[in-house]
Amino acid sequence: MYSFIMYMHVISAILSVGPFFVLFPLLNRMKGKAGIELDTQIEVFQAAIRIVKHAGHVLVFSGILLMWQGNWQWTTSWVIMTIIVMVSSIIFLARAFKPKIRQFYAGEMNVETLISKLRSSVWKYIFMLMIMLWFMVAKPILW
Repeated sequence: MYSFIMYMHVISAILSVGPFFVLFPLLNRMKGKAGIELDTQIEVFQAAIRIVKHAGHVLVFSGILLMWQGNWQWTTSWVIMTIIVMVSSIIFLARAFKPKIRQFYAGEMNVETLISKLRSSVWKYIFMLMIMLWFMVAKPILW
C-alpha cells in the first residue's frame, strides 16, 4: 500500500508543477491578442491552475498518508519546512492569478501588464514548489 500511495504522491507532484511550464508558451501567444481569442487563452490558463489545485489536494492527502504509514515525525525539520512552504504556496496561489485576471477584465490593466504579472507569478510559484520538492526529496535535517 505504501508504494501505491508514494506513486500517487509523485504523480500528483508532477501534476502540481507540470502545467506551469505549459503556461509560458501560452503567455507568449497571448501577446497582442484581444476578444474571444484572448478570452479562450485565459480560460486555458485558468484550467491549468485548476488542475494544479486539484492535484495539490491529492498531494497533501497522499503526503499525510505517507507520513502516517512511514512513521515520520511531524516535528522533523524537513516536514515542518515543507508544511510552511506549502501553506505559503497555497496563500500565494489564491492571490497570484485569479485577482490579476479579474483586474484585467475590470479594465484596471492592459494585456501586456497582465501577461507580465502572470509570468512573474508563475515563476514565483514554480520556485516555491521547487523548494517544497527539495525538502520532500532531500529530507534535510535542519535542526
